[in-house]
Formats: sequence, structure tokens, C-alpha cells
Amino acid sequence: MSIAVKICGLSTAEGVAAAARHGARFVGFVFYPPSPRNVAPALAGALSALTPSGVTKVGLFVDADDDTVAAALAGAPLDLLQFHGDESPERVAAVKRRFGKPVMKAIPVAAAADLAAAQRYFGVADRLLFDAKPPKDAVLPGGNGLIFDWELLGRRRWPLPWMLSGGLTADNLGEAVRITHASALDVSSGVEREPGIKDPEKIAAFLARARAL
Repeated sequence: MSIAVKICGLSTAEGVAAAARHGARFVGFVFYPPSPRNVAPALAGALSALTPSGVTKVGLFVDADDDTVAAALAGAPLDLLQFHGDESPERVAAVKRRFGKPVMKAIPVAAAADLAAAQRYFGVADRLLFDAKPPKDAVLPGGNGLIFDWELLGRRRWPLPWMLSGGLTADNLGEAVRITHASALDVSSGVEREPGIKDPEKIAAFLARARAL
């Protein structure tokens, strides 16, 4: 598959199995209690045990303290830490030093000016993730099924690997890749049957479309 896909917010064995069976390169576990996709470290560990070697296990955190990150790592062998809140470059660097794990920093986007924030993480983050900026009254920083203007990314190049997220589905991922030139996609709500519960058939359809690109 030329397009790497991350299935984020997994919380069931059937979701992990579908992601692995159909070629996901990344699986994501959310450690953020307000989210319907939140999992306890023990459950993330059990689901990680079902994940084949070679598939990157990602832990998603939102402005988490060190104890929260440590508890997640004690329960699950995470390969990559994703920060989806207001974490500063200094905070990202400190987490990398303490836990020795690569970090992906989410950049919320609604307008061209929002992309400037990405530069603050050059040389600190190992990856970037561009996601739709949530509404001001939103509880969740991501996973809201919102799309931003993909043309904003279509003329940009970045000095580190990055993923596209926000409102992706099997029906629109082809257009998203064509416009943004993304080589990696992150999907959560677009492969769910209800908030927090992944649909194996939607996972299979999404990954099939990605394979066809």
C-alpha cells in the first residue's frame, strides 16, 4: 500500500483485527477520558498484543501529565506518542527525553495562518498530523468528523513526515490525497458505526481504497 493508514481510536479486538488484516500501518489508542474512544492502559495492552509486529502502536494524549503517559506506557508497548492538545515544543521535547519515544504533534487547521504553528515543532517532533480545528465549544480536539480546506496543504512541503486527518472516509480519501499529496492518512470517526465503536466493514473499505491509490 503506497498510502500509509492509521486507524485511530481503537477499543475492541474486532477493530484491531480488521485494521491489521486489511493493511493498516498504524493503530491508535486514545488516553483521554472525555473521549468516547478512551481506553484504559490495560485494555490498550491487551489490544496491542493482538497487533502484528511491524504495525506501529500509537498512544494519543491531550495535554497529559507525565504520570498519565507513564501509566499508558506501563500498560501498553506504545511505539509512538501523539500529542493532540496545546503542548508546547518544550513539552514535546521533555516527553521525548523522559520516555525515549518518538512523538507526533497534531496541528489544528482552519485557515492558512494555522499552518505557521507547525514550524515551532521542526527539530522537536518526529511527525506532524494536520487535523481540522475543532469548534470553540467542542469537547474533543479531534475525531469530530470535520474537514478543513485541503488546498491549504496542496502547495506546501514539510521537512518531516506528516499525516492528514479530519473527516476522512472511504469516499473522500482519494480526493484528499490528490489535493494534499499526503502519503499517510489518519482516520477515526470515518470508520465507526457509532462514536467510539469501529466498524470492521468500514475499516476494510477505507483500507481497500487506500491500497488502490
